[in-house]
Amino acid sequence: MSTQEESELDIAAVARLSGTTSRTLRHYDAIGLLPPARTGRDGRRHYAQAELLRLQHILVLRELGTPLPTIQSIVDTDDDATTIALLREHRRGLERERDRFATLAATVAHTIESLEQGVAMTSDDILNGFDHDKYAPEARERWGAPVVDRAYTQWRDLGPDAQSAHLAEHEAISEAIAALASSDADPAGASAQEIVSRHFAWVSRLWTPNAESYTGLGQMYVDDERFRASYDKYGSGTAAFLRDAIAEYAKQLS
Repeated sequence: MSTQEESELDIAAVARLSGTTSRTLRHYDAIGLLPPARTGRDGRRHYAQAELLRLQHILVLRELGTPLPTIQSIVDTDDDATTIALLREHRRGLERERDRFATLAATVAHTIESLEQGVAMTSDDILNGFDHDKYAPEARERWGAPVVDRAYTQWRDLGPDAQSAHLAEHEAISEAIAALASSDADPAGASAQEIVSRHFAWVSRLWTPNAESYTGLGQMYVDDERFRASYDKYGSGTAAFLRDAIAEYAKQLS
């Protein structure tokens, strides 16, 4: 047995140390995400340091909620400088998650204390630490870190009252779009375009898109099942109608 083989770990050991499963590792091999260093005569996969480093990168991205296709494109980067820059960004994401969980732990502790002492808590105190930061890593991959960081900063700067008003406006816009979709209205018609102008203003409160990015946002509302579901809960076809209306509205942004 060579020195390299002696330092390798078999699939069972890697699964145990990484907290994943042998089935998952076999799947990663099957899709080309994590091929083993070699496969033994008995069919057992073996992993060397290079594969373990790649697995670490994969698992970090998984913890950040990154989809597998995006993970593959990231870990396939051959440039060391790019890989290091990405890892630094992932580390910052993990640190943000660490801070968020610390806040949540403090919120729960505060709640326990308040219940024990019979002291009322404010709504802000009760919900402190619950936000949408879990989507930040994916958003950074999609739109770029500067855009997302600026949007998050602007969101925090709005304050509770303006945040509530912003969410209420989105609710009203979604209901109006759903009503138009259910009535077979024309996405390019005046009524639809008036609502979409409100949607554009709503988006622009945190990020001002151009024609291409706004059209892409509308398409994402349909292509991404999470966004599609968030709009179609107001009525079937709402996301598709909004996409078509946005595509028409974006023409004037060119």
